[in-house]
Amino acid sequence: MHSFTSEDLLLYIYGETSTQTTAAIKAALQTDWSLQEKFNLLKASIEELDTISFSPDNQSVENIMNYAEKAVEETTEA
Repeated sequence: MHSFTSEDLLLYIYGETSTQTTAAIKAALQTDWSLQEKFNLLKASIEELDTISFSPDNQSVENIMNYAEKAVEETTEA
């Protein structure tokens, strides 16, 4: 019996395992409750991450724009 890691399961979820490894993981998921729990947790985490959107803080964007403007001014003055 093979002991699969979380990394193995992630590769399996994203379809990046070999045919042999895929078959072994599928078989193990049928009988290994602990592996099933890991798999379900990873799957749920991935689905939750897919729903999150990120956007920068307005102050951060303003700081970057001010820095860029100052850098352009210094370059054109030289």
